[in-house]
Amino acid sequence: MTWLVPLPVVMPLLGAALTLMLAGRPRAQRWVSLTVLTTTVGVAALLLVFSSLDGPLVVEVGGWVAPLGIVLVADQLAALMLVVSAAVTLCVLVYSIGQGMADGSEETPLSVYHPTYLVLTAGVCNAFLSGDLFNLYVGFEILLVASYVLLTLGSTETRIRAGTTYVVVSLLSSLIFLVAIGLVYASTGTLNLAQLVDRLDALPDDLRLVLQGMLLLAFGIKAAVFPLSAWLPDSYPTAPAPVTAVFAGLLTKVGVYAIIRTETLLFPGGRTADLLMVAAVLTMVVGILGAVAQSDIKRLLSFTLISHIGYMLFGVGLTTALGLSAAIFYVVHHITIQTTLFLAAGLVERRGGSTALDRLGGLARLSPLLAVLFFVPALNLAGIPPFSGFLGKLGLVQAGVADGGPLAWALVAGGLLTSLLTLYAIARVWNLAFWRAPHADMPAAGDTARAAHPGAVQPPGAMLPGLMIAPTAALVVLGLALTALAGPLFEVSTDAADDLLRRTPYVEAVFPGGAP
Repeated sequence: MTWLVPLPVVMPLLGAALTLMLAGRPRAQRWVSLTVLTTTVGVAALLLVFSSLDGPLVVEVGGWVAPLGIVLVADQLAALMLVVSAAVTLCVLVYSIGQGMADGSEETPLSVYHPTYLVLTAGVCNAFLSGDLFNLYVGFEILLVASYVLLTLGSTETRIRAGTTYVVVSLLSSLIFLVAIGLVYASTGTLNLAQLVDRLDALPDDLRLVLQGMLLLAFGIKAAVFPLSAWLPDSYPTAPAPVTAVFAGLLTKVGVYAIIRTETLLFPGGRTADLLMVAAVLTMVVGILGAVAQSDIKRLLSFTLISHIGYMLFGVGLTTALGLSAAIFYVVHHITIQTTLFLAAGLVERRGGSTALDRLGGLARLSPLLAVLFFVPALNLAGIPPFSGFLGKLGLVQAGVADGGPLAWALVAGGLLTSLLTLYAIARVWNLAFWRAPHADMPAAGDTARAAHPGAVQPPGAMLPGLMIAPTAALVVLGLALTALAGPLFEVSTDAADDLLRRTPYVEAVFPGGAP
């Protein structure tokens, strides 16, 4: 079934070309995008099944034999990331279509949106499947170029300013990554990940540490790890709700994935473990303190996004199978829940005319369904039992306690504090936006006053479109499914962690006779 491996990259790229040719025919573009992403979800699910049964699936691009050619590798980690990312991108696409149809015209140019969105999807999938450092760089650049376009659609002053910051920071991280790639090639003569396993092990320790540090720096910026995260809260909240949601759910997680892949496959032994654990606890605590100080829902969620990246680094820094397994589980959980919350924030903005907490109130009475769509994933994010957020954090705490070191205990304490402050921040949003009496500026049901926020087409107080409600509800259900299926999901994440730490399944899949 190796012929399935390139499809998550090829299909979105072909779909992007087709939707670009269909510019001016919005209905056709919608159907092409929906068909491509629905098929991608199915292919990703098949890759997860076959990689679990048969081990990593490998394709040599263009028929060029590795290491001369680029390889795509679908192991359990990559396939699991593909499944959840494809499901999320499909739901966000439906949401954006519903928003555009309800407004009567897209807030952003439709002829540009669909091709760019599919290119973004292809870049994410390519990064997950890449078995080559340079191809991983290409995947990052594909998704980043697409994200530049999506972030600045509408061409408002705020979005252009935020997009400029995002571009500068992204280019800096890409430059660091490219320099690191050049140094790795100069030191080893290859960029193939499987071949680098042996060749990096043969390098002097100091040189390996320099290469590892440069890659960590590049990926840390992309993953918004503190203190490299200041760009995110000023960039994400300015974009349209669907764009913000897919950015929050996926883009930082590609950086986390790259950290997991390189730290386990290329640089085992934990020489940077202490650094990762310190970064994890600072990311958790500083991020959540920033969230507590916010008075806007989107900015608050942006800071919680930064904070919960720390939980993923928590598991990676422990360098144990239990910690890595819990980190993988938490990545899957967080992609789903964070995307859901940003979509719900878009619905709040549409219903209430703003996401500023001092201008909201009474949403639980005005729109009970919206209240449920926010309340359930919010509790999940805070780690309230028995949701998947609680189970993921419990796994990380168990791994930290089992480690028993001072930094591990600091991570456990930081994780518990962050969870409590997340609950406080979410409860504050609930009390101010949903529970208290409606604010004087809040539109009543059926109010036809124009929206206060720039770019709104429909007036606040209008009925929420079904095509925006349905994908948000679908992601809420997916979040609940992660709880119901936590046992099988933990088994997959544990198998993926074991394969990552052993390294041999990956190497033998790419080079059955041993790496040259």
